[in-house]
Amino acid sequence: DYELCEEWEHLYPVPREDLINLHREHLLHLLEMGDMEKALQLLQRIEDPGVCLAISEQSLDQHPNLAGSHFLADYLIAHFYTSLTTARRNEIQALYIGSKVLLTLPEVSRVNYFHLSSKPLLMLEQLLMNMKVDWVAVAVQTLHQLLAGQEIGITVEDIDSLLSKYAEKALNFPFTLKEKRS
Repeated sequence: DYELCEEWEHLYPVPREDLINLHREHLLHLLEMGDMEKALQLLQRIEDPGVCLAISEQSLDQHPNLAGSHFLADYLIAHFYTSLTTARRNEIQALYIGSKVLLTLPEVSRVNYFHLSSKPLLMLEQLLMNMKVDWVAVAVQTLHQLLAGQEIGITVEDIDSLLSKYAEKALNFPFTLKEKRS
C-alpha cells in the first residue's frame, strides 16, 4: 500500500502534510519490522530535504523501538546536523548515545531502561543503584568512546563524578561501636 501511494505521489500533486504523514507512517512501519536498509532507501528517495527532515524528526518523536530510535538519531546527526537547533541537536545526540549504551546491555534487560534512552547519565545512575556493576563497566567504556569530541551536555567528568559519588557511598559503613562487657 505504501508503494502504491508513493507511485501515486509521482503522478498527482499531493499536499506536503499528507506526503509527510505517508512517508512517516511508511518509515515507522519499516523500523518496526527491523528493515533498516529499506528505511534508509526510503529516506534517500525523498528529494526535498525539508520533507526528509520533518519525516525523520516526527518519526523519532513517535518513539519507535530501540533499533529504530538509534537509526533515526544517527541519520539525523549524519544528514541534518547543521539544520537542527542546538537544543534539538543535543537531545538527538543524547538519544543516540543512550540507545548505543542500551544496545550494550543484555537484550532481556533493555526494556527496563528504555525510558532512560535519552538520558544516558540517569541510565548509568540507575544501573549503579541496581548494582549492575558489570553492565556499568561496559556502559562507561561505551560512553567514554562516544563522548570523545562530542558536545551534548554530558562530559567524561560528569561520568567520573557520578562514579566517585557512588564509590564513596559504597565505602561508607555506618555502624555503632559496642562496648565489651565481661
